[in-house]
Amino acid sequence: MTLIEQSATELLGLLKRREVSSRELTGAYLDQIDAHDQQIHAFLRTDRDRALQQADLIDRRRAQGESLGSLGGLPVAVKDVLCTRGAVTSCASKMLENYVPPYDATPIARLKEADAVILGKTNMDEFAMGGSCENSAFGPTRNPWDTERIPGGSSGGAAASLAASMTPLSIGTDTGGSIRQPASHCGVVGLKPTYGRVSRYGLIAFASSLDAVGPLARTAEDVALLLGVIAGHDARDSTSIVQPVGDYRAATRRPLEGLRLGVVSEHFGEGLDPEVAQTVRDAIDLFKDLGATVREIAMPHSQYAISAYYIIAPSEASSNLARYDGAHYGMRAPEAEWRDGGAEENPLVQMYRSTRAEGFGAEVKRRIMLGTYALSAGYYDAYYLKALKVRRLIAQDYHDAFEQVDLIVGPVTPSPAFKLGDKSEDPLSMYLVDLYTVGANLAGIPAISLPCGFSSDRLPIGIQLQGAALSEELLLQAAGAYQGQTTWHSQRPELA
Repeated sequence: MTLIEQSATELLGLLKRREVSSRELTGAYLDQIDAHDQQIHAFLRTDRDRALQQADLIDRRRAQGESLGSLGGLPVAVKDVLCTRGAVTSCASKMLENYVPPYDATPIARLKEADAVILGKTNMDEFAMGGSCENSAFGPTRNPWDTERIPGGSSGGAAASLAASMTPLSIGTDTGGSIRQPASHCGVVGLKPTYGRVSRYGLIAFASSLDAVGPLARTAEDVALLLGVIAGHDARDSTSIVQPVGDYRAATRRPLEGLRLGVVSEHFGEGLDPEVAQTVRDAIDLFKDLGATVREIAMPHSQYAISAYYIIAPSEASSNLARYDGAHYGMRAPEAEWRDGGAEENPLVQMYRSTRAEGFGAEVKRRIMLGTYALSAGYYDAYYLKALKVRRLIAQDYHDAFEQVDLIVGPVTPSPAFKLGDKSEDPLSMYLVDLYTVGANLAGIPAISLPCGFSSDRLPIGIQLQGAALSEELLLQAAGAYQGQTTWHSQRPELA
């Protein structure tokens, strides 16, 4: 196993024992990016000089005997949706192509406090709207297991960079499955925390009541390591939870005893690929061998989750993205390109219209229009208000389920990774890839995706565990126990 193929926990041990320097490690990952990212396009941008300067500073401090943060020289990749001081943060959109934030998002600040080395910004669906990483204004990311296929989205670059051994740790965001779905398609681990467990300060918003920042890595223990850094209360985020951060790494090493798993029968119905269904059921059988008990549970309102999500999320997007108009935030279309609506139209309106037409991609425009329609006079009660009521019923389903079981187990996605372009002309088909993941966002609960096998085409398949609010330690305990008995997480694709 080469240096860059080792887990973050193993690499941290090497750094602490001074068997490798942060500069050597950072350089090795940057070399891997240089060698393979032209093919994968996991990163939108890297800054070799800045990263190596960070690494050198950490090495000097370690040599002088200074106490270092918990990441002590480990490289980390960051989804291009978190504001990073002095570095372009574009959300993979032309609208913010040249935006350089004057401040750090709280998760970025905590990475720096923990002495991480930030390698660069990873590709994503524009403004985190998508399930395939094809909606980036700067070109799609490809799946390292098969470069003709999607890596999942919207955190596709974050997951692909891990699968391609370009980073040991990665930060993504999850609004309806955008960490878990690409983790499943790329054969890595991804955790969506409880809503409010990780600060959203400095996260460029898509849907504010659904967005969550979370870790991706190769193992449950690596995810626990990174979660322990970015989690915790932040007074600058009014939705941040005032609860102490648990010992997540220790949780991954606890034995699994008396765990009660619930299987939702509706999650194994029509639309689920037979190979995915069988692979997930095999993983559930392994949990039984580890001492877990499994029972079927009902979540009668889960069938409405996609419908409710695709009213609530676009509605919040319509509101959040209204600020990008060429006057307040983002790019402005050149005056020569303003679309003249006639002498009676105000030039300011022409500028707004032209800027938003050129600055946003097709999927972002689609969701803005959906949300604006749902919030409009005469339709608010019929759509948005009704969706909020359904959301409450879905949350109640989860509450009732967790009175019977400790965790809910099931598939992450209906199928393995599909080919680039397969669903581009069918938005509804694309939206259905989130079928099993949006419920956790609507209810605000944590969930994790683990690699559990491969399809006949040698494509990764993931299993999802969902828990009650603030049950991250239990999720990581179950994930650690499962990975202690399997090797799916240690397998890597062969890169050309």
